Amino acid sequence: MRPRARAVAAVLLGAALAACSVSVGGPDSGQDAGPDSGSASGPGPTGSVSATPATPAAPAASPSSATAPAPGAVAIRDFVFEPANFTVRPGAVVTVRNADTVDHTLTAQDRSFDTGTIAPGASATFTAPARPGASSYLCTLHHFMRGILTVS
Repeated sequence: MRPRARAVAAVLLGAALAACSVSVGGPDSGQDAGPDSGSASGPGPTGSVSATPATPAAPAASPSSATAPAPGAVAIRDFVFEPANFTVRPGAVVTVRNADTVDHTLTAQDRSFDTGTIAPGASATFTAPARPGASSYLCTLHHFMRGILTVS
């Protein structure tokens, strides 16, 4: 199974297991199910869900972990940018670490920034644009890998 498919399967399995082990709270129970009715709220599998049947949510762009990248840093793992969407100050230096098993890039769609090809286990940096705004980016080798860099 490909790493991306394995990650999606793990997220869906985790959501299904969480739905089986959480308490069900209705509108009068005092438990807040959050903005997505039918989805777990709170940390881990002990959150509450609404009384409506749960529908699987789209997998998160990056799983929560204790090793999340620092601000101004991006990790690439299992064909996913972690975090995919992030904010930095104008002109900030952003470090991109490739923790995957194949080459990747982090390249602005308008080419205003580009790491070039990053080998597995290697890092590269780029300087964020000096003007505030949002820039879509992707891996030029794997076009399904996308994110947004916001400068503010």
